[in-house]
Amino acid sequence: MKKQIYPCLWFDGQAKEAAQFYCELFENARITDDNPMVCRWELNGITFMGLNGGPKFKFTEAVSFVVECEDQAEINKYWNALISDGGEESYCGWCKDKYGLSWQIVPSILGRINGKSR
Repeated sequence: MKKQIYPCLWFDGQAKEAAQFYCELFENARITDDNPMVCRWELNGITFMGLNGGPKFKFTEAVSFVVECEDQAEINKYWNALISDGGEESYCGWCKDKYGLSWQIVPSILGRINGKSR
């Protein structure tokens, strides 16, 4: 396969607003394309597409994005930003941002076995 696979996220008219929010929050991020229907952006080289699809579909916890953090300061940075402005706290490092998208903000050590990365 020569083409990249990437997620398409359904928004209720806020795709560009969401892309700007995520690009301001995460390092190595930029909007790569924008038109009235879709907005594409990259976070650490990973492509995302936001679709202005309307109010029919909402995000659920069935899909979430994991952010591995090196220390408590980094955890606090992402957690506080994602729950601000109408986001929601949940349990065990899970939260939703103001667009309803679920995130897991976790220490990077959780992904290590015996001190080694998986």
